[in-house]
Amino acid sequence: MQFEVWAPQADRVTLHCEGATRALERDPDRAGWWCGEADARDGTRYGFALDDGPVLPDPRSRRQPDGPDGLSAVVDHAPYEWRTEWAGLPLPGSVLYELHVGTYTREGTLDAAAERLGHLVELGVTHVELMPLSPFPGRHGWGYEGVSLWAVHEPYGGPEALKRFVDRAHELGLGVVLDVVHNHFGPSGNYLPVFGPYLTDTHQTPWGAAVNLDAPGSDEVRAYLVESSLAWLRDYRIDGLRLDAVHALADTRACHFLEELSTAVDALATDLGRPLYLIAESDLNDPRLITARAEGGLGLHAQWNDDFHHTLHTALTGESQGYYADFARAPMAGLAKTLAGGYFHDDTYSSFRGRRHGRPLDRTRVGAHRLLGYSQTHDQVGNRAQGDRLASLLSPGLLACAATLTLTAPFTPMLFMGEEWAASTPWQFFTDHTDPELAEAVRRGRRREFAAHGWAEEDVPDPQDPATRERSCLDWSELDAEPHARVLDWYRRLIALRHAQPDLTDPDLADTKVAYDEQERWLAFRRGDVRVAVNLAKEPAAIPLGPRKAAVLAAWEPVEAPGADGVLQVPGESSVVLLQG
Repeated sequence: MQFEVWAPQADRVTLHCEGATRALERDPDRAGWWCGEADARDGTRYGFALDDGPVLPDPRSRRQPDGPDGLSAVVDHAPYEWRTEWAGLPLPGSVLYELHVGTYTREGTLDAAAERLGHLVELGVTHVELMPLSPFPGRHGWGYEGVSLWAVHEPYGGPEALKRFVDRAHELGLGVVLDVVHNHFGPSGNYLPVFGPYLTDTHQTPWGAAVNLDAPGSDEVRAYLVESSLAWLRDYRIDGLRLDAVHALADTRACHFLEELSTAVDALATDLGRPLYLIAESDLNDPRLITARAEGGLGLHAQWNDDFHHTLHTALTGESQGYYADFARAPMAGLAKTLAGGYFHDDTYSSFRGRRHGRPLDRTRVGAHRLLGYSQTHDQVGNRAQGDRLASLLSPGLLACAATLTLTAPFTPMLFMGEEWAASTPWQFFTDHTDPELAEAVRRGRRREFAAHGWAEEDVPDPQDPATRERSCLDWSELDAEPHARVLDWYRRLIALRHAQPDLTDPDLADTKVAYDEQERWLAFRRGDVRVAVNLAKEPAAIPLGPRKAAVLAAWEPVEAPGADGVLQVPGESSVVLLQG
């Protein structure tokens, strides 16, 4: 078997493979690369020693059986027999479901999660979006501190378990999206700087030195990230990638890394004959991210839209701290603006940033499906001090309003696991660092962060306490109890309507017309012949819909269709979906 590694700064590289050692030779055709052959098979442990230093895992390791610090293992993908012929699913018209493998079930494995996929089919979602799977220290964590970008976290089940999960999802007709992290590498097991200039001090990020995308040696670092992305899509038949915090990718080159990545993914989609897509997490509000490369954009296929979340959250909860301040001044107006225009900040002043922010979205060029809309995500729940969900803050009626706005808005909707039944379990920040100093630093940092916002230290959960993860696991026994069952039924009805009514998946953002009353706290919008009305106030609201006759398709509380005056009477904290003829 051929082994190779990029180590441009080394004078000697030795392969250690199952007790045997072999000096690798420089590759005459690729500067900085070392290669050599050794007997190996699936599961063979190996590592590299640079200049007689310690044996380290392969930066391009496909498996880390003993975690990020252990030896790598060979993975042979060929023997796995895929059960499902899969043509893929397009992103337009989809409904995504964000899932964390470690807390979706108490077992916290891919196989256990696969056993619960039937629930998602009944719910009506089309794609599962898995939070990061790359190896991280310990057993439990969010996954955003991974290092080996080709490998699957061993406690989740490793490579074979991911194949079984994807196979089962495809068998049920579900697509699979995977969250990947290119903007930083985790601190534990991160030996990449020993091998080469994977990081650069040219730029600084919240995690320290930036991933090297534009300094000397960046060609190989960019290839490292691109090739790992293609491996997930090719070797595991993943349908798309969610790219974490692309605003933290510092790149001054003429061809941005994201353009290079989108070009490679589109080429692979053509080769495989099935749709593949890249979904960015970005706070830039820059439509160039999701504009086609032929039109001067970077060619990503969609992005998370935090502006929709923030306006919706402030309208529902009244919270106004931190970045919510801009959205809380007039939340109903903010909702109206985002529903019709995509972004709230589109070259407008942001008090949180102290400057103007964003750029207008051209609604005639960018389809609404390229923006993901949501009322909750792992970030927006887990980065609260106590990981409290909307279900702990709002009445069932307001939860229904949040679902209505998310699932009938022009955007591609995404749910966060458990929200569909108003899960009572929090989703808190938890880690399992094996380095005591790092564990203590994370613990202190978390408490210090929230103490600055008025929280008592004892009220901030200890990330390292196993009970923090345990509290965050979904309680599947809630589904048949009230009010959970009623909320779940409402989600199912709304998703079914979204699939049944073509107007609800029409990508024409310019066709969305919105009316609202800031004081009365109601909002109504039109998408083709579908009308949606939500009343966030406790008191009933009279909402004018116009003279055309309308039939009620779904209502949280019983309502009568509008009379001849076209006025819809909506109970407090309730929502209605109608079809006008």
